[in-house]
Amino acid sequence: MAEPSNGNGNGVRGQIPYGLIAAIFVPATAAYLWFLRGGVEGFRFAHPFALALIPLAVALVLWAGIRRAPARRGAIMHSRASDLGARRRGWVARLRDLPVVLRLLTVVLLGVALARPQSTRRDDDIELEGIDIVVTLDLSGSMEETDLVPNRLEAAKAVIQDFVRRRPADRIGLVIFGRDAYTYIPPTLDHGTFLRMLADLRLGIIDGKGTAIGNGLGVALARLRHSEARSRVVILLTDGDNNAGNISPMQAAGYARKLGVKVYTILAGDNDSSDVPAAAGTARHRYPVNPKLLEQIATMTGGTPYLATDTRALAQRFQNILEELEKSRIRDRAVLYDELYRKLLWPAFLVLLVEIALSLSRLRRLP
Repeated sequence: MAEPSNGNGNGVRGQIPYGLIAAIFVPATAAYLWFLRGGVEGFRFAHPFALALIPLAVALVLWAGIRRAPARRGAIMHSRASDLGARRRGWVARLRDLPVVLRLLTVVLLGVALARPQSTRRDDDIELEGIDIVVTLDLSGSMEETDLVPNRLEAAKAVIQDFVRRRPADRIGLVIFGRDAYTYIPPTLDHGTFLRMLADLRLGIIDGKGTAIGNGLGVALARLRHSEARSRVVILLTDGDNNAGNISPMQAAGYARKLGVKVYTILAGDNDSSDVPAAAGTARHRYPVNPKLLEQIATMTGGTPYLATDTRALAQRFQNILEELEKSRIRDRAVLYDELYRKLLWPAFLVLLVEIALSLSRLRRLP
């Protein structure tokens, strides 16, 4: 009398293929860790909560496979089922659950990719040829004079704007001073933000009834004190003499020399002809200047003093400074993350293709 037999020879379908899962997942995990080990300094997940979805997805795949297993069992009639069951299983029968395991691997890879693994690498830090520069700009009332077109401040802003665009590899900051001094823009590589803030700069945002050159230089040095750049520079642009503040310019210059910071000074404006009429019915005021002081500051610190009596001369002085500046390597403080999810998506896509190919060919299950 014929006996029914399972279509797979023997064994019960619906059981979890632990051995096959281990055989696939252990080498895959080891290969991935080996692939990532080179140069990885730090590791994190940008969306770690996505990892909690992996066990749920794995459980769903296994549950679906087990639930469908009884309905997919085939039975054949054979006169000697015991002899058929005693035969050794072939490789196709042993790998019958491989598509399910590959599907699990795809789910895990996609889940980890969804969590966005990231690493920091030593070679990903910003290493640029450049220096740290702080432009120290006079915002006293005399900067509204029109001997520089359209006035001293606007001419200075235009030249500084061009200067920043020519120094893409430098961290540049801006200190403003009048009766006192303030940091307007900390040293940064974000030159777009620098230029937008520079465009908004106007007379009157600080007290302009005084010229605190010493304080302006002191604040600039405070911004550079902890800089790791080999070359640090202050560009001091003023149109007057020091007549305010609680730090003397020579005291600040001595501190700059101690820190190894070069100070380039620019005296802006044609003060010698300030009593010459500027236009019909108007006359320029004569403001006190001290070119000797600026020369002493620059000489003491290893910089160069400049005089700019018109807009073209001012632009040329900044060009001279550009040519003088030496380069050094700096390392930006920004933390860059290397996105690793792409290294998971491609393997997941390939594994899915293999799973589909096997399910539709040699390891296809009927019904």
